[in-house]
Amino acid sequence: MVPEEQLHILTQGAVDVVDEKELLAKLRQDRPLRIKYGADPSAPDLHLGHSVPLRRLRKFQDLGHQIVFIIGDFTGRIGDPSGRSKTRPILSEEQIKANAQTYAEQVGRILDVSRAEIHYNSEWFGPMLASDLLALASHYTIARILERDDFHRRIIGGIPISMLETMYPLVQAYDSAAIRADVEIGGTDQTFNFLVGRDIMRAYGQEPQVVMTWPLLVGLDGTEKMSKSLGNYVGIAEPPGEMFGKLMSIPDDLMPQYHRLLLHYSDEQVAELEASIASGTLHPREAKARLAEALTAQYHDAAAGCKARAEFDRVFSEGLLPSEMPGVAVTAEDLAAGGMRIVALVARAGFAPSNSEARRLVQQGAVTLGGTSVRDVNAQVTPQDGDVLQVGKRRFARVRRV
Repeated sequence: MVPEEQLHILTQGAVDVVDEKELLAKLRQDRPLRIKYGADPSAPDLHLGHSVPLRRLRKFQDLGHQIVFIIGDFTGRIGDPSGRSKTRPILSEEQIKANAQTYAEQVGRILDVSRAEIHYNSEWFGPMLASDLLALASHYTIARILERDDFHRRIIGGIPISMLETMYPLVQAYDSAAIRADVEIGGTDQTFNFLVGRDIMRAYGQEPQVVMTWPLLVGLDGTEKMSKSLGNYVGIAEPPGEMFGKLMSIPDDLMPQYHRLLLHYSDEQVAELEASIASGTLHPREAKARLAEALTAQYHDAAAGCKARAEFDRVFSEGLLPSEMPGVAVTAEDLAAGGMRIVALVARAGFAPSNSEARRLVQQGAVTLGGTSVRDVNAQVTPQDGDVLQVGKRRFARVRRV
């Protein structure tokens, strides 16, 4: 494909390309470009928000370019301050390693990892001397770093900014120099970091990377960007039923963005979808179900998407229990003292990461056992074999007395 055609395909839907002339010149060099994408392992799951730039990477890959995926096990120790109103908690090395282990498998759902380079940025930062880090810091000014919108808001609001956070853009930028990136891709929240990358590459005598950004996917809450830490996410490795159910919960007004960013609908297709809903030809619930089925099939397979939709209809439209659900074991020892705490049962079923979270769910009235709502966090329950534990609208487990 000629460079001009590649340029048209690769820039479709982009918010910023800095700049198109440089990208076209790189495409005319008749060599595979090195396309950088980085992700800090701040959480164990990649979500649909990550898939927006990852799908663009796949387009580059399909055109013969070299994808370089960087897992930020070093930068993850600092924490990206982008869009943050306060300092991120510093993760332990063990947490970072555990999260990073899942990334390559999940990226493989979108990219052909056998044809991609995968690096951990500790490869170059681990051996780096203090003098090397000081040399890196000498290439940028505090004034430029504090131009960031999020830093500026924190200064105005009197919210502390650590010196560690001011280093983040520099160390992320150095990744680009370390792998000699031609292009870096990500969301619009990364624009500042990517532009710093251009400056740092120049400082190290390299041709600067082209910066390409795409819109941030709004999460299930309909307001904030999709984020694991905000709990408004859909993980790309989630089970089909969980993925489908979460997608059915998105606000109706997010459907155009989800179709555009996740299914790559053109402006014309999105306009047609909106017109069909407005005219009553297509019910919003049906449009959402088609979206959920298509995305579930994308990350699993067509059969899984179809089954997830049928199961959702069975539970939510017909009011029936799921045909399949995980089991939660209850022993005689658990019940020896007159029953077990409902909080412990919810946590054991895996529906809460901690007892405190399980208590919150009980207090909210989200927990039902054997068809009866349980709202007392101190309740002692004696579940029978086969009883169904339900938490929220989508999570079910069947009690197994062992």
